[in-house]
Amino acid sequence: MTIRIAVIGCGQWGQNHVRTLKEIGALAALSDGNPERAAALSERFDVPARSTDDILADETIQGLVLALPPRLHGPTARRAFQAGKDVLIEKPIGLDLSDAKETARVAKAEGQLLMVGHVLRFHPVFEALDALVRAGAIGELRHILSTRLGLGRFLGMDAVWDLAPHDLSLVLHMAGGAPECVETLRRTVLSDETDAADIALRFANGLTGEIHVSRVSPYRDRRFSVIGTEGMLTFDDLAPEGQKLALYRHKVWRDGAHFAFQGADADYQQTEPGLPLDRELRHFIDCIATRAEPRTGAAEAVETVRILNLASPRAPTA
Repeated sequence: MTIRIAVIGCGQWGQNHVRTLKEIGALAALSDGNPERAAALSERFDVPARSTDDILADETIQGLVLALPPRLHGPTARRAFQAGKDVLIEKPIGLDLSDAKETARVAKAEGQLLMVGHVLRFHPVFEALDALVRAGAIGELRHILSTRLGLGRFLGMDAVWDLAPHDLSLVLHMAGGAPECVETLRRTVLSDETDAADIALRFANGLTGEIHVSRVSPYRDRRFSVIGTEGMLTFDDLAPEGQKLALYRHKVWRDGAHFAFQGADADYQQTEPGLPLDRELRHFIDCIATRAEPRTGAAEAVETVRILNLASPRAPTA
C-alpha cells in the first residue's frame, strides 16, 4: 500500500516537511492559511493545494503532518483522528496539559497514531550515543546536560517553549520516564519574555538533568552530554562531520578521604549518515503501514507539555 500524506501548515518548518515528503514520494497534498504561499508551493512541488476540510474528507490520504501555530494543533489533530487519519504533530502538540491530554485521548479512542515531531530523536548521532549508553560504554548513567544557545528567534513564545522541547525529548528518552522534580530559573534580558532559562530535572532513580536555553547568546552552542560512572559522551551538533560524537573516558574515584580524577582525550565515534527529518518522516510512514507505535508517541508529547508548563507557566501567544 502506498502511504499518502498531506501537510497542513506550510511555514518555514512545514515547507521542510513538504520538500522531504515529496523527495520520499509520499506527498499527497498541502494546505496553508496563506493562499499565495499555498499556490506557490503547489506549483513548485507539483502537488494540489487544498483546504483542510477537503483533505480530512479524502479517504485516500492516510496521514497528516501538522505544522501550525501550537494553539491550533490540538483542535486540528482531533478532527483528523475522528476522520480516520494518523497524525504527526510538530512540537509542542498543545499549550496546556489538558489540551494535550485530550488530543492523546481522542487518538487512542479513534484507534489512530499520534506522533510528535521531536526530530532530534532521529538524528543518527543521537541514536549512536543512545546505543553506546545502553551498551554500557560509560557505565551507569548519572547526569544529562543539554545546551541550546544562540541569537533569536522571537516568535510570540519565550525561549523555554521555543527551544527546550528539543532537549526535553532527548532527556526524557535517556531517562526512560518522567521527572519527579522540575526547577527553573528564567531571565528576561532583551525582550518582554523569558530569553534564557536553566531547567533542572530529577528522576526517581537518582538520575539528574540540566537544560540551558538562550536566544540572546552571542555564540551558538548545540551540545548534548551524558555523564556516567565510567566515562562521558557528547553529541555536538555544530562540530564538523566525524567529530560530532565524542567519547571521553574520564574517571573520578574516591581516594581515601578525597576524590581523584583522570581525564582523557576525545575518542570520536563513527556514526551513520542521514538527515533527521527524512528519518523521522520515514518512521512515521512505516508506523502507518505497520500500525507500530511511534518512537515519539503520545506519552512523550503529553509529558513534554507538562514540563513546559512547569518550566514556563505563562502560555505562549503563538
